[in-house]
Amino acid sequence: MSEFWVDKRVLVTGGAGFLGRCVTEQLHADGCTDILLPRSAEVDFRDRDVANEYVRDSSPDLLIHLAATVGGIGANMARPGELYLDNLLLGTNTIEATRLAGTAKTVVVGTICSYPKFTPVPFSEDSLWTGYPEETNAPYGIAKLAQLVQLQANRAQYGQNGIYLMPTNLYGPGDKFHPSVSHVIPALIKKAVEARNANAETIEVWGTGTASREFLYVHDAARGILLASEHYDGHEPVNLGAHEEVPIKALVETITELVGFEGRIVWDDTKPDGQPRRCVDTSKAKEFGFEATTGFEDGLRATIDWYEANQEAAEAVQA
Repeated sequence: MSEFWVDKRVLVTGGAGFLGRCVTEQLHADGCTDILLPRSAEVDFRDRDVANEYVRDSSPDLLIHLAATVGGIGANMARPGELYLDNLLLGTNTIEATRLAGTAKTVVVGTICSYPKFTPVPFSEDSLWTGYPEETNAPYGIAKLAQLVQLQANRAQYGQNGIYLMPTNLYGPGDKFHPSVSHVIPALIKKAVEARNANAETIEVWGTGTASREFLYVHDAARGILLASEHYDGHEPVNLGAHEEVPIKALVETITELVGFEGRIVWDDTKPDGQPRRCVDTSKAKEFGFEATTGFEDGLRATIDWYEANQEAAEAVQA
């Protein structure tokens, strides 16, 4: 428990989402009892006037912006305009609403997708502006990156205290498993479980398996966000990650082994791999005390167990 949170009123956008539920749980554990969790059906932060009114009237001490419209490669390719505009409006209006309301601190959670397609590994925050993001991620990644620019501009002109955090690919219990919104780990777990249950001889996986990703257990991410909220006030963006690069081929093999699927993996190399490599430099996050503690295989086991116990809820469509 941290005394920092005991007397704080905290507004969490996206608090009912995958990451938001974990952040809220951690806030409660840290002693915060005054948490505002507006649902998108009730408060649409894409509407500037609605956002301004809600933040002004609720008067939070600190706002954590997690609300986003997200999806995997398939969703990024099918709905790029929606992903760009929704995320741009959500972030822009939230940051401006907290500035106008005089909120003491605004914490914006961005995305690893904002990094250039070819970024030296491990990704350093200094590399953000050295190139264009991977094409399937670009609309989402650029919309989120604009929020970093807004925070820095507002800090320079108005003195607004806002920080920007970039978690790597999140996973864990409570993730989204519906094909329209799922990312790589839940998509692979669902595919492997279904193939095992059907005694299928093969499963088909997009790409070549040569790309890599870095994965962060959702509970570790929540802890990192709250540590930064309490201890970090800088203008520079900060990576949150586990500092472990995982090739997609190895990921698929690990998941199929843990699930118990014994068939053959078929790679569809007509489908995109996405960004070639991802692994971040986490040295800045260590300065405010954050280090991931969940082992990757342990996290995968927990995610698989949760999915198998909650399959219907896990596969419900979640925007």
